[in-house]
Amino acid sequence: MAKGKKSIFFCQNCGHEESKWLGQCPACKEWNTFVEETVTVSKTNGVKPAHVDAKIVTLSRVSTDKEDRMQTQIRELDRVLGGGIVQGSLVLVGGDPGIGKSTLLLQVCQKLSDQKKKVLYISGEESLRQIKLRANRMGEFSDDLFLLCETNLETIRQVIEKEKPEIAVIDSIQTMYSEEVSSAPGSVSQVREATNTLMQLAKGLNVAVFIVGHVTKEGTVAGPRVLEHMVDTVLYFEGDRHASYRILRGVKNRFGSTNEIGVFEMRQSGLVEVPNPSEYMLKGRPENASGSVVACSMEGTRPILLEIQGLVCKTNFGMPRRTAAGTDYNRVNLLMAVLEKRLGLPLSGYDAYVNIVGGIRMNEPAIDLGIMMALISSYKNRPISEGTIVFGEVGLSGEVRAVSMPEQRVAEARKLGFKTCIMPEVSKEMVKNIDGIEIIGVKSVNQAMNLVS
Repeated sequence: MAKGKKSIFFCQNCGHEESKWLGQCPACKEWNTFVEETVTVSKTNGVKPAHVDAKIVTLSRVSTDKEDRMQTQIRELDRVLGGGIVQGSLVLVGGDPGIGKSTLLLQVCQKLSDQKKKVLYISGEESLRQIKLRANRMGEFSDDLFLLCETNLETIRQVIEKEKPEIAVIDSIQTMYSEEVSSAPGSVSQVREATNTLMQLAKGLNVAVFIVGHVTKEGTVAGPRVLEHMVDTVLYFEGDRHASYRILRGVKNRFGSTNEIGVFEMRQSGLVEVPNPSEYMLKGRPENASGSVVACSMEGTRPILLEIQGLVCKTNFGMPRRTAAGTDYNRVNLLMAVLEKRLGLPLSGYDAYVNIVGGIRMNEPAIDLGIMMALISSYKNRPISEGTIVFGEVGLSGEVRAVSMPEQRVAEARKLGFKTCIMPEVSKEMVKNIDGIEIIGVKSVNQAMNLVS
């Protein structure tokens, strides 16, 4: 079998291949994403491949036993994973530099090794001394945790096949390289080859593999999007590096829900779970301040209460400014148009600023009514009662539409001491058996505005 080399152009966004450079990718329609790489091509010279016997089975003979999961003892992570780590799964963890990816996975190794699980931590970016210094801040580690500093993919394969760990962590996938691929580490070809090799090891040896992925300036995992299709689970670690909280979000999960989030707080000793994110997000709320409203958003099965701040003031320019932090800018413009058309508020001569406190980002339509109430409160300069929570989707006609899981939202509000809940009238019937909180149903934004005035 002869081998030759040729240049191929890869799309960095989706992994599409072309024989020549193109300005726009025909697959994902992105511009200027093609990079040139040299690949080794095998020529069979007419020789047919060896025959391989493939076995087929009927659907009825496939085992339906529940998958075996390993609990990490980190409840926020177990929640996002769908109840724990599935053996033989391949999990991709992405996030900005310095956000805490390596810290989280080292804590996972600590918890699992304490349970007498054989764990192998493979680092291509840090030395053994650097890992030890970081581990000293987290506490004691069991002798069931093994370390390896290596970037050669063939060596890593041999070590995993020989040691047969139950958990393997690769930090990071962009530093791994295969000698069979001529391009540089971190290139599209190397990342795909490394991920494919680790996937074969995970499925063949029934080893749960965690891989760390760098992200681009757009916030996506560096390398082709096909990388996300190859793995079983994709987790994104979000948050401001200068803030103390971190959010672990499941983007893809073949073994559980993709809407769950886990909330952590970064401390000197590592990441600490935040079991009640609502209480954490509402700390330091202003008293009797106009433009401040508490709303409720659902992340998977978890209701999260957050503070929405609105500020409306007369503009000093010919065109009023609109600013949205933590939510969709276009959605804020749409809601302000509803306020001006349906309620008659002259907002065309006012600047408007909307902020989701804490740096968290929420785009659920259920916070529409909260945004509008914050803007109305600021415009009228009349505060909304501190014990009031607001949620509901708003349509272009000014109607307040139903939201999902209203009972869970109201129960969370009552647990945190709220006395009044303003919600859609159509969802009021679904809230039953919840005492200690007054339920006010509204059909339109006009009714909600009257509660402020």
